Amino acid sequence: MNIPVEFDDIRPYSPEEMPAAFDRLLSDESFCQIALSFFKDKTVDDLRHLAATCTDNVDFQKKFLYALMMDLLSKTSVGYGMNITALSDIQRGYTFVSNHRDIVLDAAFLDIFLIEKGFPTTVEIAIGDNLLITPWIETLVRLNKSFIVKRSVGVREMLESSRLMSRYMHFAIRQKHENIWIAQREGRAKDSDDRTQESVLKMMAMGGEGTPIESLKELNIVPLTISYEYDPCDYLKAQEFQLKRDVPEFKKTQADDLKNMQTGIFGYKGQIHYEAAPCINVWIDELKDLPKNRFFGELARRMDIEIHSRYHLYSNNYIAADMLDATSRFSDKYTPEEHNNFEEYLNQRLALIQLPGKDEAFLRERILVMYANPLRNYINATV
Repeated sequence: MNIPVEFDDIRPYSPEEMPAAFDRLLSDESFCQIALSFFKDKTVDDLRHLAATCTDNVDFQKKFLYALMMDLLSKTSVGYGMNITALSDIQRGYTFVSNHRDIVLDAAFLDIFLIEKGFPTTVEIAIGDNLLITPWIETLVRLNKSFIVKRSVGVREMLESSRLMSRYMHFAIRQKHENIWIAQREGRAKDSDDRTQESVLKMMAMGGEGTPIESLKELNIVPLTISYEYDPCDYLKAQEFQLKRDVPEFKKTQADDLKNMQTGIFGYKGQIHYEAAPCINVWIDELKDLPKNRFFGELARRMDIEIHSRYHLYSNNYIAADMLDATSRFSDKYTPEEHNNFEEYLNQRLALIQLPGKDEAFLRERILVMYANPLRNYINATV
């Protein structure tokens, strides 16, 4: 396929570029150490030979990543799945816009579920350049069908960067017949109050043709809800809340990002559930008469309703809400044993936080809010 040169710095590698990318990866000592910790029964030469058999990016995912992800699911969850009954045509290229639960795994698990559901291809993944901490990480993610969101540019360059990304997304859907995954907002919602940023929707509308509605319809946007029973990073998020409260100039370091990625990948998640809403093309025309200054706000609100109304709720969501409000409003949704188990879990997470001036009451409230907010948003979206 003839891919415009303007996308070269941000797009995934093409099949023709993969051999050179594999050579760079397998010549990097740091990458090889990490890779061999996953592929314990293989040598670097084994990986080199396997790489030589990969015909395209999806083939790479199936040969290198599928078994790893299935093993990870078996070790870090007790059940998982995806409901796609709202999508009538799995041959169509979709742009999945989801709430953001994990830095690495949101799209990785989606890939696995799409393969399991018989989709002809996986997703191209929007990933921020702030996470490309080493050259081998950039090489790996571009092999894994990622395109780069340039966040480390100046204010003047940001608009053109957004236009370029939008043009690429439209090209990927229309010309490459790919699927895309992008988070509904920049960064994870630390308190699980998942809200679609208007700026994300405005960016997606930049690169198409016609009105904003016509441009967005080209992308076949599907709101996607990701639900975890347990968030492995809950205590790290609570810790960050206190640090930001107490140290106004606090900013996460690369080491913090790596710890969040590692914890999110290998931490216990309990049940995992993905659910797709219908493509917004079936209802977006209802917004066509809104004035331009209200359109994207109303679209974001409707996207949130689609996402919030499809949360898969667990006993700890109800328990956290009751604990926060000091009520038993939802006591029919859990047993006394489940309540005790969640309280024990909460105490274990708080014990992991090591901070000078540790504010246990504040940290406890922050974790409870993380688990209560999906229920609160579900209720507001479905009343």
